[in-house]
Amino acid sequence: MLKGLINRVFGTRHEREAKRVRPIIEEIHSIEALDRQIAELKEAKRHAADAAERERIDDELGGADGRGGAEGALRQVIAETLDELLPEAFATVREACRRLVGSTVTVTGQELRWDMVPYDVQLHGGLQLHLGRIAEMATGEGKTLVATLPTYLNALPGRARAP
Repeated sequence: MLKGLINRVFGTRHEREAKRVRPIIEEIHSIEALDRQIAELKEAKRHAADAAERERIDDELGGADGRGGAEGALRQVIAETLDELLPEAFATVREACRRLVGSTVTVTGQELRWDMVPYDVQLHGGLQLHLGRIAEMATGEGKTLVATLPTYLNALPGRARAP
């Protein structure tokens, strides 16, 4: 009886959990809807015979600069998500490097001993690359290792191009 009263006031455990995750599920649906909209617009543009119609669809997709429209909205969502994931993604790359230390890897047909773990300056360089900035580094400072950080992060959405 008491349990029934509590469940009526606060909801069941399942109802509370469903309410907690609902915003995440709605966000997933909105991203899927944007993907569908973009695919439909691209298909419509491909089949449009009229140049004015293709231009209108192009504007709806994102215009000449690619920042507006459906594609721009999707790029913005992805960029915000990647910015949130950046610390964890970079830490994951660092941990992977740490776990490889002492192992042997084959590079251009030669066996090399792995001994690289990104330093703070390399994390800084990776952050700059992710932000689309130039990161100047001297010879031997680990530019290749720096590039692995934003490469991993920007591969997470599973898209051909980074946002």
